[in-house]
Amino acid sequence: MSNELKFYINGQWVDPVKPATLDVINPATEEAYVKISVGSAADVDKAVAAAKAAFPKFTKTTKAERLALLRKILEVYNKRGEDIAKAVSDEMGAPMSWARDAQVWAGRVHLEATIKALEAFEFEHQRGTSRIVKEGIGVAALITPWNWPLNQIVCKVAPAIAAGCTMVLKPSEIAPISGVIFSEVMHEAGTPAGVYNMVNGDGPNVGQVMAGHKDVDMVSFTGSTRAGIIVAKTAADTVKRVAQELGGKSPNILLDDADFAVAVKKGVEGCFGNTGQSCDAPTRMLVPRDRHEEVLKIAKAAAEAHKVGDPKAEDTVLGPVVSELQFNKVQRLIETGIKEGATLVTGGTGRPEGLNRGYYVRPTIFGNVTRDMTIAREEIFGPVLAIMPYDSEDQAIEIANDTVYGLAAYIASKDIDHARAVARELRAGTVNINYPDWDTSAPFGGYKQSGNGREYADWAIHDFLETKGVVGYGKP
Repeated sequence: MSNELKFYINGQWVDPVKPATLDVINPATEEAYVKISVGSAADVDKAVAAAKAAFPKFTKTTKAERLALLRKILEVYNKRGEDIAKAVSDEMGAPMSWARDAQVWAGRVHLEATIKALEAFEFEHQRGTSRIVKEGIGVAALITPWNWPLNQIVCKVAPAIAAGCTMVLKPSEIAPISGVIFSEVMHEAGTPAGVYNMVNGDGPNVGQVMAGHKDVDMVSFTGSTRAGIIVAKTAADTVKRVAQELGGKSPNILLDDADFAVAVKKGVEGCFGNTGQSCDAPTRMLVPRDRHEEVLKIAKAAAEAHKVGDPKAEDTVLGPVVSELQFNKVQRLIETGIKEGATLVTGGTGRPEGLNRGYYVRPTIFGNVTRDMTIAREEIFGPVLAIMPYDSEDQAIEIANDTVYGLAAYIASKDIDHARAVARELRAGTVNINYPDWDTSAPFGGYKQSGNGREYADWAIHDFLETKGVVGYGKP
């Protein structure tokens, strides 16, 4: 049975209180391929009531019981992997190989990391004669984005369960079908009724209602900084906790002792991965001024090796960006880069040659970018790299930190001690040295306007817990 037109509330698939639908657009074809129901405040009320009713019992479950549930969720998730990959490819235009090996993979490894973290997690400890107790915060509102749907759903749902919380999830209405399938996974895994609930809809009519709901104890939001500010303001009236992972404009400093042939190529690939639609992508490449022209040549070749096209084709590297709105934004920013005097090395406006429909963007490299240019300051969220020359290492660090964001930063160097020293100077939640593998046990989150709180493994579990001190508890 298809569940796209239903919500998952209190262990059942239910119809919306007020019927309303939204077309889901396949960005590769620009055509609607399925409809979803969109919710209202009445649907949020039902879902929050179910979560509130389920909390007292669920939060008293043992660690062993919650581990058993997470392991079952992982088992069912793996069984549905190909269904999820197809959904991600259809809803956001990801090439099938990327959908399987990055998008579905991310959900899997974060479930595994949360299970491992929970196995070692201690919810109580003694401090003198006081007992320090960590308890689930209550009902959590989880609002997730379209660009890494499974990564972000699992990075919120799994630690919420580990902490003993109940929850209401709102997936992105732009890429909602993977969220529907994930809800089917939760049902098949035997999640107790009311512990996990899902309502589809847009930000104003569902997301903001969740953020301001009097019976929601915490909001975990991933999305744009603009939307995050609205969520935080809405949540403030009820003084609930807000954890946010927001925008980024991550610097990638190539130190003068880096292997430029390797570092530039990997930097381009890192920027263009997921069609440039990652909040922590290394979108500003900072290079020594006397190596700038050399870097442009390497970057041009690396960019032009990215085949753009049909997500279902085996040799496609980059699919379309997710929507017409996103396509128009990326085109506007490429035009702005040209007008403001950056050097267009490759790419530019319009679709790649041979593609006359679909929200496809030409892989674009700009050189001679200065810090005052729009493309050096605004988050583009497309396959567009700004290469910025620097005159000294101190200036490179200053330029890297000259942003309202602070989600991630990157350093390339042959000298690990040198890279470690520079990493200490960067104001970012994650600093990556020499393009390491994804570490699902490291904390993920940002400084400044990139958010607050941390996700992944035990870091995320802590975000869903309250701390209680039982004073006078007695000797251990």
